[in-house]
Amino acid sequence: MNFTNDPLYVLSVLCLMVVLAIYAGRTKFGKQFGASLLVILFTAIIANIKLIPSASNSIPLYSAIFKYVAPISIFFLLLNVNLTSIKRAGLPMVSLFVVGSLATTLGILISWFFLSPVGVLGEDGKVIAGMLTGTYTGGSVNFNAIALEYDFQEKGVLYAGTIAVDNVITTVWIIATLVFPVVLKRFWKEKANLKTSLANVDKTHPEDENIDLFSLMWLLFLGATAYYVSDLIKELAPQIPSILTLSTLGILLAQTKFVANLKGSHNLGLYLVFIFLAVIGAYCELSAVTQLKEVGLTLLLFAGLAVFLHGAIIIILGGLFYRDWEMIAIVSQANVGGGTTAIALAESFNRKELILPAILVGTLGNALGTYLGFLVVYIL
Repeated sequence: MNFTNDPLYVLSVLCLMVVLAIYAGRTKFGKQFGASLLVILFTAIIANIKLIPSASNSIPLYSAIFKYVAPISIFFLLLNVNLTSIKRAGLPMVSLFVVGSLATTLGILISWFFLSPVGVLGEDGKVIAGMLTGTYTGGSVNFNAIALEYDFQEKGVLYAGTIAVDNVITTVWIIATLVFPVVLKRFWKEKANLKTSLANVDKTHPEDENIDLFSLMWLLFLGATAYYVSDLIKELAPQIPSILTLSTLGILLAQTKFVANLKGSHNLGLYLVFIFLAVIGAYCELSAVTQLKEVGLTLLLFAGLAVFLHGAIIIILGGLFYRDWEMIAIVSQANVGGGTTAIALAESFNRKELILPAILVGTLGNALGTYLGFLVVYIL
């Protein structure tokens, strides 16, 4: 076996990228980007020069990180949640999320009629438009649901190319949502009253900078058990998303005195989020797009323009009504990348009060995206 596919080697490289990103994020230059953006960029570079596997030759380790590490990271982060955040942050984020979802749908339709991808993609283009609408409303669950309905996974190269383009655009948008709040703050002042109100919500949980053995053993036990229970409930009731059950368990446990006093849940969850983001970076495979030539370029332009229009609409409308650029970025990321990347963004901005609302709108995206995707296929 090629050593670059060895799971221990790959895991060590991913951990190293996290270490380098955190150290780089503490420098004067690196603080402008943040550790979340840097870990994606570092890993993307490493993957594209073939030092670790990328999307086209993905290994089981990556799947395991998506399946286990990402959900459990959410669970750990939720152990710091104050339920009052729903009341103050929930309504603005849900309303913005609905705007973002409609902006995605509108962006796909405008991009379709402006670029006319049907000339290159044929009738498959309509299904691709629906898949991209779904995934840019609430994540990959919707992408796969629409693909399965039309047996698009049997399209081979075209299916793989669509996934590659989706990975590239999603990574680019993570970078964009990390950057645009910093830029927009300089030109369009935030509404201080809204941000101050939200920032004061989640002050009841102390920062858990230090972790002890007692806390660690309980956190790992609770994380593994909660994941198992959520998986079991999904088997018994498939209509209930496992992430919803896992999130609910985390929220309920967070309200107990015993769990609230455990140290290290935030840092443990944040570290696992960084590992997840490292895999996102590894999936940003530019060669997979260029190999498709005209089809790949068409897909890239089509998806890129659609997401750009989504961003423009949500920034303009969000700026007019709320002007909390970090919250707008998190909501947009919940649309385009899904709940996990939205949570990573909330952590990057140190907006803990927005973690739970980010999960709520991410779950809403899972429910809404498939319907909007099918609607787009029907319209086209």
